[in-house]
Amino acid sequence: MSAVDVFNVQVLDNPAPFANTLQFEITYEVRETLTQDIEWKVTYVGSAENQAHDQELDCVLLPADTPGRFKFVLEVDPPEPKLIPSQDLVGVTIILLTCSYREREFLRVGYYVNNEYTDSELQENPPATPVIDKIVRNIVGDQPRVTKFRHKFDFGDPNEELSVDRQAEIQAERDTLTEEARKRNTANAAV
Repeated sequence: MSAVDVFNVQVLDNPAPFANTLQFEITYEVRETLTQDIEWKVTYVGSAENQAHDQELDCVLLPADTPGRFKFVLEVDPPEPKLIPSQDLVGVTIILLTCSYREREFLRVGYYVNNEYTDSELQENPPATPVIDKIVRNIVGDQPRVTKFRHKFDFGDPNEELSVDRQAEIQAERDTLTEEARKRNTANAAV
């Protein structure tokens, strides 16, 4: 059993214009008193081709020193469109919600995101330079990909390094999600 369990993550204000904030209502339980805060982070994958376009939208710390069930809304600014390759602004990508303790991830929730024009003219003839205020973001909130990683929390050696296997496991999960987003984009482009 984990010292922290996440019971529910609900995507709020969805679908929404691309420039709106992203909101996640998170319900979790602290089962064991911990000595440090839990870190919640939201990352927008700007391009399936290159991690350099990933944007950390926000990172918050919440105390875990009291056992109990908690609920909060994590509201983050949208990604900066200028940092996303123009060809990747419209189409499928992913958003990652991660939870860490002592700088070690123990939960990752991945969501597919479909950014599209709602105007039929723009859908049929997309402009060379995307029109951000015409793009709608739809997070597929009912189909999250949840991955849990083993974690010792305060009950093991805090100085123990991440094993090469664990690093590979975390990277492989991200690669799988981005590859699936790339395939969805290719399938959508063929239609």
